[in-house]
Amino acid sequence: MTQNPHPVIFVGAGPGDPDLITVAGRRALEEADLIVTAGSLVNPDILACRKASSRVEDSAPLDLEEIVKLLSDGWRAGKRVVRLHTGDPSLYGAVREQFEILRRDGIPYRVIPGVTAAMAAAAQIGLEYTLPEVTQTLILTRVRGRTPMPPGEDLESLCSHRASLALYLSAAEGAEVSRILSAAYGPDSPVALLYRATWPDSREIWTTAGELKGTLDSEKLDRHTIMLCGPAVAALKTGADAPKSRLYDSAFTHGFREGKP
Repeated sequence: MTQNPHPVIFVGAGPGDPDLITVAGRRALEEADLIVTAGSLVNPDILACRKASSRVEDSAPLDLEEIVKLLSDGWRAGKRVVRLHTGDPSLYGAVREQFEILRRDGIPYRVIPGVTAAMAAAAQIGLEYTLPEVTQTLILTRVRGRTPMPPGEDLESLCSHRASLALYLSAAEGAEVSRILSAAYGPDSPVALLYRATWPDSREIWTTAGELKGTLDSEKLDRHTIMLCGPAVAALKTGADAPKSRLYDSAFTHGFREGKP
């Protein structure tokens, strides 16, 4: 039997809007014979581009072995196989264990990245995470919950840097997040809550670190919500001035532009 020349392709579906999947990701879906999708997270409208003959399997009720068996069986049958993940597979995608089994079984794979929720959320509210002389660092993380945090990566430690912060998978832990953000950034520090960023039912809600728990409860947000905080978020909300980047300063020179007197 001729070996399947097409690797299993892990595709980042992006944050939700079908237009925000990459061109490469959309092409992979169009060509796929089998698509194993994270049905509880991926917008089903993204699958509208698939060919009529393709088979779609929802991985939401399946465990790791069942998911990888679908991928492996499809590949061994000579199919073009796509594993469709929400956002970008490298962030909270639980892909490493899938890769390991495929490698063990000699099945090739590759990854097409996707737009992660933190980028979509920033675009939706018009936020730049990195402001000159204000903050040049963005931390993507979560608070401890059912999954413990590794040593040194607890939210208190990360918030001590007072950098821009995007919190994933943490809306159900509002009291803990509120306590930590209030201590690090101040209880009045603005927090942007983006529910299902870029989806048709997306919501943008502003609150403060101190009022975060109450806002999450009143808005009934316990999942599918990314929380943004930090000095860049505060500058956006309050309209505070920040130094302009030197990149476009008329007196700033670089390899493509000479400075003006």
